[in-house]
Amino acid sequence: MRTAGESTDDGAIMPLLNTSLFIRGVFIMTKWPIGVFTSIDAGLGVHLDVAAELGVPSVQIHAPHQNTRNPEAAAEFLGKCADSGITVTAVFGGFEGESYADIATTAATVGLVPEETRAGRVQEMKEISDFTTHLGCDTVALHIGFVPEDRSSGSYTSLVECTRDLLDHVAGNGQQLNLETGQESAEHLLEFIADVERDNLFINFDPANLILYGTDHPIDALIKVGHLVRSVHCKDGTYAPVAGRGTDWGAEVPLGEGDVGMLTYLKVLDSIGYTGPLTIEREIAEDRERQKADIGAAVSLLESLRDQVG
Repeated sequence: MRTAGESTDDGAIMPLLNTSLFIRGVFIMTKWPIGVFTSIDAGLGVHLDVAAELGVPSVQIHAPHQNTRNPEAAAEFLGKCADSGITVTAVFGGFEGESYADIATTAATVGLVPEETRAGRVQEMKEISDFTTHLGCDTVALHIGFVPEDRSSGSYTSLVECTRDLLDHVAGNGQQLNLETGQESAEHLLEFIADVERDNLFINFDPANLILYGTDHPIDALIKVGHLVRSVHCKDGTYAPVAGRGTDWGAEVPLGEGDVGMLTYLKVLDSIGYTGPLTIEREIAEDRERQKADIGAAVSLLESLRDQVG
């Protein structure tokens, strides 16, 4: 395999990047390359051109709408990524009818948990997994929803079964499925993963979600689930007042200004042996200049903290 600075077969010189290396479609990462969350056409996350301007070498993406979930759209997007030395590290599923208006609405509408939409959404996630193969990516991810607390209930057992079915399809595509944290405690998430009994089910750890939902302390949770963490978000937030915690939203804030404790977060990631991308997720307006300023500040913070941790 070639290294940075060597010539390709066509005489081109491979680029040198600070935290990663893109070689003829193969992306080799050193420890903790910075990433951002973006999308092909769903209008979510950071614009790809903003990521390119900031020199960010990796992205997680929200899956495109069904009518653009095809090889042609994948090839076009990959071409834009290749031009900027960016690789796709995960593809997130999301569904029509989901609403994060408040925590109760989130519980009723998000992910695979709502029974009335479950079968259709499992099928859509299979289609997203198929699309992900065209991006050369081995990871799909999603918010599965508020996993029922009663592990003997019909809703819980049927959720386990449909998750197994999805995972078997994902495995057939040579992929893993990462569940995003936030909507259940670390202990209950571990129980669910154990009950599913599939070896390609892992975790996308988002520390701020645990704060926003009021379900757990992010550092304590990371220590508990660390052996299953395969991707992470770098996002910050503040807890809701104690009286409303778990029923009222906390607040998302710029990275480093909330209750996560980003230096401690990176230190724990280091201690569990996580070396993958640090993907910034930020729910901000689509204005490019605001994104550039906000994400640029987050990139600078992570680079500084990464240097501290080593």
